[in-house]
This record gives sequence, structure tokens and C-alpha cells, in this order.
Amino acid sequence: MRIDVLTLFPGMFAGPLDESIIKRAREAGLLDLKIHNLRDFAHDRHKTVDDRPFGGGPGMLLKPEPIFEAVEALAREKTRVILLSPSGRPFRQAIARELAAVDDLLLIVGHYEGFDERVREQLADDELSIGDYVLTNGALPAMVVIDAVTRLLPGVLGDDESVNEESFSQGLLEYPQYTRPSEFRGMKVPEVLLSGNHAEIARWRAEQATLRTKERRPDIL
Repeated sequence: MRIDVLTLFPGMFAGPLDESIIKRAREAGLLDLKIHNLRDFAHDRHKTVDDRPFGGGPGMLLKPEPIFEAVEALAREKTRVILLSPSGRPFRQAIARELAAVDDLLLIVGHYEGFDERVREQLADDELSIGDYVLTNGALPAMVVIDAVTRLLPGVLGDDESVNEESFSQGLLEYPQYTRPSEFRGMKVPEVLLSGNHAEIARWRAEQATLRTKERRPDIL
């Protein structure tokens, strides 16, 4: 998979995307990730990428010219262009699976008060938000999307079946997990997990996942 990111702050992506699973995916050639500075597509002396909104109001908007030029330079025939902004549809595991099946993504990171509307109307295939709260810019949401999508790519986790056992993979939160020792400070692991009866273990896990989801996230049932 190839992912291009268009941002005003490329330095924010150094570190989080150079470690752990993302690093291994890049080294293995499973993820081709490139970070691009939006200012590289502005041609005035000051590399201007923003301006005041028509009609007045606080803050600045990202101008259409550098974004259009960047997309025209970076996007290929089947590239899916995605805006990261609070106005987008909520990012969910189902969307991560949908994007993992795409070969080519271009993530455009929002800044300031957002985008000139013509960017949304003419360039974007989708618009995503990671939650109902305000962040400094869209860099962190872009990293969240990259991480969630990359770990779903075949071969990235080593055991492709492991993604099917995680929270949200089956529309539920993950069931409780335990490891050694079987008793710690008087707290014991449920007997069913020590029984070796795989059918009973599967049934217990399904029941616990459903119960936990009802208690903590009834909205996703």
C-alpha cells in the first residue's frame, strides 16, 4: 500500500511512524509512506498557504491553490483522497478495513479553521474525523488512520488472524484476557480459561465481549 500525507507540519510525523509495527511494515515493503510539506506547492515568496475567510470570522483557511496543485502532482489514477477534519464522518474499524483494501491513499491534513470549501467539493473522496473534540491540527488524526489501516494489511502483524480477535473487529469490545500466573494476590483466572475446552472458552469469550460492550459502549451494539 502507498500512503501520501500532505501537511504543514511534516516534523510531527517523525517518531510515531518510525517505530513498532509501522516501522516494520515500511521496512518490509508492505507500506510505502511519504510525508509532503504543503508549502512546497506554494510559489509566492512567503510560501503562503492560508488566507482570511470571505465574509469575515476568526482564524485562517487553507487556500485552494496549493492543495489542488499538490493533489494533481501526487495523486494517481486510483488514489483515494481523504481530508482529516472535525467535519468528517466518524472513523471506525469498518472504515479502517475499507481503506486497507485500497492500494493508494492521499491524506490531506487540516489546519487552522479548515479548508476552502472547493477542496471538499472537487478533490476529496472522503472526509474523516477521529472524535468529537478539538485538536491543534489534523496530524494526529492522520497518524491514527495510518496506524489503524496499516496493521490490517496482510503480513504486517505476522499472524493475520490476530486482527479478528481485537476490539471492534466483530463489532464488540474485546473479552477479558489473562496470562500467568493463574493466581495473583488472591485474584484467580476464570477456571474456564484453564480447562482446555476450546468450545467453552469460545462461548465464555463471546459472552464476556457482549457483556463488556453492553456496559461500556452500548452505542456500538
